[in-house]
Amino acid sequence: MPRAIGRVDRDVTETTVERLNRRQALMSTLFGAGYVGLRALATGLPASFLLDPRRALAQAESDAMASGDAMAPCASSSQAQFVIFNTSGNGDPINASVPGTYGVQGVFHSPDPTMAQTNLTLQGQTYAAAAPWATLPQPVLDRTCFWHIMTNTPVHPKEPDVLSLMDATLANAMLPAILAQQLAPCLGTIQPQPMSIGATSPSEGLTYGGQALPIIPPIALKATLTNPAGPLTNLQPLRDQTLNQLYALYKNNATAAQQAYIDSMVTSQQQVRSINQSLLAQLSAITDNTANSQILAAITLIQMKVTPVIAVHIPFGGDNHHDPNLQAETTQTVAGVATIASLLSQLAAAGLADQVTFMSLNVFGRTLASNATSGINGRQHNPNHQVSVTIGKPFRGGVIGGIAPLQGDYGCVAFDASTGAPNPSGNVTPLASLSAYGQTMLAAVGVDPTVIAEQVTGGAVVTGALA
Repeated sequence: MPRAIGRVDRDVTETTVERLNRRQALMSTLFGAGYVGLRALATGLPASFLLDPRRALAQAESDAMASGDAMAPCASSSQAQFVIFNTSGNGDPINASVPGTYGVQGVFHSPDPTMAQTNLTLQGQTYAAAAPWATLPQPVLDRTCFWHIMTNTPVHPKEPDVLSLMDATLANAMLPAILAQQLAPCLGTIQPQPMSIGATSPSEGLTYGGQALPIIPPIALKATLTNPAGPLTNLQPLRDQTLNQLYALYKNNATAAQQAYIDSMVTSQQQVRSINQSLLAQLSAITDNTANSQILAAITLIQMKVTPVIAVHIPFGGDNHHDPNLQAETTQTVAGVATIASLLSQLAAAGLADQVTFMSLNVFGRTLASNATSGINGRQHNPNHQVSVTIGKPFRGGVIGGIAPLQGDYGCVAFDASTGAPNPSGNVTPLASLSAYGQTMLAAVGVDPTVIAEQVTGGAVVTGALA
């Protein structure tokens, strides 16, 4: 079971030793053995280089010669992206507010004026959705894709199974773990494991290689990295110390091309001071473990190149069986879209708009029909319809699939992988839609088609969703 680092589960005061041990555990999780990640952050050199400089230089030069390109830190696909992965074991009613569920007879939406049906445009096509989604800037909407898929479960604790695409992945690996493993070498991150900073229950925790990963809340991250004796206050001395240790290899054993390669990556002292001030300011702004604080933490972790994939939890209505007038759904949907908008704005301000993709996948969606048991008083679990949202450079704005009446409610329908359009004879059936989603997420960030076929069975890459 994933454990939360930085949390005390007993009613006693921590001793200094316990605090130090907890901090060291978190530091090791974030920055690896010997805190190599800190040295990477301080110098600009990849962690892989610092772990074995001679081998890294030889490999980089070999790769450059094979490709005919100048030496570069990453010879992999230029499509590689950092991923902020939103997931919830609550089964939030995202599917009740998005394009594709409006204009369908019998579907019940929140009656609140702030959720009024509103037109929005995705890559030149007009759709109707709840008003909050229409507040996203048009350039963002043109990169936003709404996926009508099914998870085939109505059970909360099945969230880990859904993240493993319901047994469709190799060795039951979770989609965030596959993404992280494939992206880490290209992005040069400190660790290949994904990181969860927003899990609210054990079912939302992540695994990697069959092992449960710790949950690191934003407050724990702040407490460790911003204290007066914290690692970010010593980046400049660490930079100089590390470069001095590499001096002999750098000056005496490196070729001219290798020296130029190192010079192109080394961070100056002035840049280190700027990094230090920026990261400390961002982390200091964290005041709790809410969605907005998770976003601050996620962006900071990306800037530190800790991990390729960070899991967060942005509430969108929760487990709203009893929700009079769908008020919780309304409040959280408005806030949830605002959080996504804030994330995208902060990424743009940090120069990361084209380098980070937002993805979501929840355990299930909610019932859409208005009747005595599911309607204005709340919504029930829906194993046949869940909506995922993807936003980023790899995606073409649009709606994948749709819904149709099913068993007294609504379920997702088959669609064509080439266009994403609903089609009763489409090559992506409802049962295959979850696998298709996983395959497309891997394709979107540049994973090789052969690897995708090995990692995920069933479904197909939905090329109609890709830019």
